Amino acid sequence: MTVITPQPLDLQEDDEMLVPHSDLVEGPQPLVEGPQPLVEGPQPMEVVSAEGARTVENQGPDDAQVAHYKWTIENFSRISMKKIYSEVFVAGVYKWRVLIFPKGNNVDSLSAYLDVADVGNLPYGWSRYAQFSLAVVNQMNSKQTLKKDTHHQFTQRESDWGFTSFMPLSELYDPNMGYLVNDTCVIEADVAVRKVIDYWAYDSKKETGYVGLKNQGATCYINSLLQTLYHIPYFRKAVYHMPTTENDNPTGSIPLALQSLFYKLQYNDTSVATKELTKSFGWDTYDSFVQHDVQELNRALCEKLEDKMKGTVVEGTIQKLFEGHNMNYIDCINVDFKSTRKESFYDLQLDVKGCKDVYASFDKYVEVECLEGENKYHAEQHGLQDAKKGVSFIDFPPVLFLQLKRFEYDFMRDTMVKINDRYEFPLKLDLDRDDGKYLSPDADRSVRNLYMLHRALCPVKDIHFDLVDHDKVHNFRIQKQTPLNLFKEEVAKEFGIPVQFQRFWIWARRQNHTFRPNRPLTPQEEAQTVGALREVSNKAHHNAELKLFLEVEHGPDLNMLPPPEKNKEDILLFFKLYDPDKEELRYVGRLFVKSSTKPSEILEKVNEMAGFASSQEIDLFEEIKYEPSVMCDPLDRKASFRSSHIEDGDIICFQKRPPPESEGQVRFPHVPSYLEYVKNRQIVHFRALERPKEDEFCLELAKNHTYDDVVEKVAQHLGLDESSKIRLTPHNCYSQQPKPNPIKYRAVDHLLGMLVHYNQISDILYYEVLDIPLPELQCLKTLKVAFHHATKDEAIILNIRLPKPSTVGDVINEIKTKVELSHPSAELRLLEVFYHKIYKIFPMHEKIENINDQYWTLRAEEIPEEEKNLGPNDRLIHVYHFTKDSAQNQAQVQNFGEPFFLVIHESETLAEIKARIQKKLQVADEEFLKWKFAFLSLGRPEYLEDSDIVSSRFQRRDVYGAWEQYLGLEHSDTSPKRAYSNQLQNRHTYEKSVKLYN
Repeated sequence: MTVITPQPLDLQEDDEMLVPHSDLVEGPQPLVEGPQPLVEGPQPMEVVSAEGARTVENQGPDDAQVAHYKWTIENFSRISMKKIYSEVFVAGVYKWRVLIFPKGNNVDSLSAYLDVADVGNLPYGWSRYAQFSLAVVNQMNSKQTLKKDTHHQFTQRESDWGFTSFMPLSELYDPNMGYLVNDTCVIEADVAVRKVIDYWAYDSKKETGYVGLKNQGATCYINSLLQTLYHIPYFRKAVYHMPTTENDNPTGSIPLALQSLFYKLQYNDTSVATKELTKSFGWDTYDSFVQHDVQELNRALCEKLEDKMKGTVVEGTIQKLFEGHNMNYIDCINVDFKSTRKESFYDLQLDVKGCKDVYASFDKYVEVECLEGENKYHAEQHGLQDAKKGVSFIDFPPVLFLQLKRFEYDFMRDTMVKINDRYEFPLKLDLDRDDGKYLSPDADRSVRNLYMLHRALCPVKDIHFDLVDHDKVHNFRIQKQTPLNLFKEEVAKEFGIPVQFQRFWIWARRQNHTFRPNRPLTPQEEAQTVGALREVSNKAHHNAELKLFLEVEHGPDLNMLPPPEKNKEDILLFFKLYDPDKEELRYVGRLFVKSSTKPSEILEKVNEMAGFASSQEIDLFEEIKYEPSVMCDPLDRKASFRSSHIEDGDIICFQKRPPPESEGQVRFPHVPSYLEYVKNRQIVHFRALERPKEDEFCLELAKNHTYDDVVEKVAQHLGLDESSKIRLTPHNCYSQQPKPNPIKYRAVDHLLGMLVHYNQISDILYYEVLDIPLPELQCLKTLKVAFHHATKDEAIILNIRLPKPSTVGDVINEIKTKVELSHPSAELRLLEVFYHKIYKIFPMHEKIENINDQYWTLRAEEIPEEEKNLGPNDRLIHVYHFTKDSAQNQAQVQNFGEPFFLVIHESETLAEIKARIQKKLQVADEEFLKWKFAFLSLGRPEYLEDSDIVSSRFQRRDVYGAWEQYLGLEHSDTSPKRAYSNQLQNRHTYEKSVKLYN
């Protein structure tokens, strides 16, 4: 799960080094926090204590000049000055110094920065780019030394850069932690100075793998949103799967324009323009120079995309990714009455003013409001009551959008002002904190609501082929100019393997896309830099990244054995031993053999390698390939390795020859059968569809199991006689929810097809036990309908199941058999409602196959008598509830509640209509007096007076879609702001609402 928040992109000129190790030790990855500029400028100050300055210049391939500086500060706790500087040291012919705030730069942390020492004497326009690290040395355990890296383009105006919150003061001053020993603190700095970056010649694609977006005028808010959405893989793939045709024009089709833009971001070599996309919005040049709100654009764009996705293979993507649910409640204090309402949200607006961080904003979001005095709550049957009003969360979406309220209306200045208060957010956002104080009683407490700043994109695959699992190989990010001997020290720290016991091999890339160790590094290569080794590997074996194989070996005197000698006739082979009883295949060693040698001539050595008796009969197999199908063939022990096409790096698997009487005693008696099993083995976690967060049971299946095999295994586990009553639903890897559509009877050939979700393989399936066989059920259509009784407040949820083909008229007749009507001859209608607006009245002849109730609400209701006999000048209008933020300068509304139809007569005044509405909705006088009434067209309210003739405002319309003209009832909404509304908070005074016209 991901928290989408603005972050600087940390670009480093590092190479990625992959080091397979026989023990496959996976160490923790370094956590790099974003640097912050120093607000207060540098001032000369007396240095307390420091070691002499020294420089180490190393002219690397990228012209970097590196220096290491150590600063020892005595009597550290007695320092009374706010900030102190180190002595000056030189890196890249320029003078630098370290600046620290011993008691923190207005924070409860040590603040540390790198500073240009003689900025006042530098020529106009001076600039230098530096990569540097600052470290506080742990004098008790060097492995606990705290080190942070960053980079900056230093100029005369920005002459210092670093970390305001380098480490908590509580840890620094704790004598047991080791950072302050005998009241002495040791700080180290490593500075690599490079030439000024030529931004005109900068190749973003080459340096980072990404290209950016061009700014049309005032479209930075568009660019930030598009790049955020582009980096959500599930969203990007859903956009690619939206159906378009060759006749579509990108400037008139939002799906095609967005597909084109995402494709260019993925494959272009230069920055991408957004003009084609904004034209598809229906915008002209003027719109591109008008500042909009990024939140409103996000809502409008997602609403438009969700509408375009209806009826396609990616239907429901927006909801699956971004929709969460909360519970709004009003709880009376003095009487036993509580009102609750479940609402959905697609983003959350968090207050910044008065909040120090995200958690404080969430605390404010769920803060309980007291309804008392003139603001008492009107409780049904209890009148006005003191009550508590609040909101809590039922569940959170896979991708959580947090919108920060950085602007608010200043009544004194009559303008919007920006909130520039300091605001913090963690890399991990734990919304289960404090015993789930943000959660509703209805929330599933077994679900972990822990959000990470970055989402993991690829699953780890379990492979028993080759020498290592390349997905689990340890990666190091190393600068090109780093000598290999320094890298070995990093490996020693990570794995605990002394430098003298490390031997590295270069991998060769095979034509079948596998990698095999080819040869150990030569003494000359051992003395080179990492960048030089990468070039050697790339030229010889076409490896884009440097892959090294780490061999750990030493002699009886604990000295490293010399590198093996190998001539042209020698072949390097790797051996793996298979144990059928343990079902285990493991690497045991390597041998150099002559190409003219036969396998029968090395059997004693192989037995010795495995610890077997020299006379043990063994079978040998050659690992050839794993994808797309397993090939592991018996090795002819009488033919030479050359004639069997065995070459350097090949892998030989061997095992004890099984005796004849062992037949049937083990599941996989030979290596090929075991590898075939491993390739297709799949542990599947089954969950009941009605409890989608909990694993019910697990089964070990095979990816090539047929549909019938799978449902039969599930039925056996559940003790069912009829496997045809099992219905399975696949898992969405990105939303961590069931997919909208279950698997049809025998529609998928094998288990693998049930588990694949785009390029990911899930291990979860959802099951249901049906009351009738699935083939029979598939001939029926099920619709979920909310029936609204004419005189009752609560809606009844009905599951209507009818055979295909059926019509809406058949649905209506079925509903009549299940509900209580106000009178026997009552007529019903079926509506489509979406986000508190009525979009469609279904005609009686429409086929139910065309109706999708997955995301739209189907509402059935009685047709009032007054609507059946409309006069020639009567109007049937839409009536919606809405609210509007009083701090806004423009009329932006947000709909809520249940919409309805109303008949208005030709000469009827608003006062007469209000009386009918109050009676229809049964609103108390005290509350109804607070309501305002407005005519809305294109989302803009025009408030009405009691004497206004309402019918003159409305034109007769009968089209599909939410009517743009409606009567709005403005009153307070007890729920927080909802997604897809036209409501916009914290808008600049020069902004206008976002409209997408196509």
